[in-house]
Amino acid sequence: MKNKKITPIKRLSLRDEVYETLKKNIVQLDFEPGARLHDKELAEDFGISRTPVREALKRLEDEGLVESTPGSSTRVTPLNDEEASHAFTVAAVLHALGTRLAVPQLTERDFEQLETANEELEIALKQQDIIGAIQADEAFHQIYLQAAANPEIISALKRIMPKIQRLEFAQFGSLNGLSSVTQHKKIIEVSRHRNEALASRLVEENWLSLGKLLTSKGK
Repeated sequence: MKNKKITPIKRLSLRDEVYETLKKNIVQLDFEPGARLHDKELAEDFGISRTPVREALKRLEDEGLVESTPGSSTRVTPLNDEEASHAFTVAAVLHALGTRLAVPQLTERDFEQLETANEELEIALKQQDIIGAIQADEAFHQIYLQAAANPEIISALKRIMPKIQRLEFAQFGSLNGLSSVTQHKKIIEVSRHRNEALASRLVEENWLSLGKLLTSKGK
């Protein structure tokens, strides 16, 4: 049966697009935890051969978003609070480091974008717009990462963040995200005073507090 969540890819060589599409469907829970993924069916949905689909699934398996066993079809990895907690710990440290490097480099334009992203986060949370909230939160922290200009931090986070975002989608109803808006305001304030040590600590606390809210350790 054709999957309506996937549209055919016109340029058949875009293997990254297959990967990004599947990852998006997994993160946003269009493919539910534990759901079976068959490369033949997915290839038919995309309108491509099975090879790039298999490559995308292998890449997703390496990142812990899907799992497979010999003689069995691949499935979306079930949600795991313990693994998510570990991911939050690492993300908190990496974002904190990025913030420490970024604060001395932030421009007035950066501060304007930080304020805008946090306002958009607040609006999205009040409207129960999970996609908008996650995108706004990502935009907020991305400003610091861009200013930090350290590709190794960005590369490491790119592998970790999908696990965190998947849990955000799953647990959004129990999330008191407005506390994050308040934390962001304080982060902006101390960043304006060029206190990179305090800004870094506040960013780390921001991520760790979110992790506690979304995992069993916070229940």
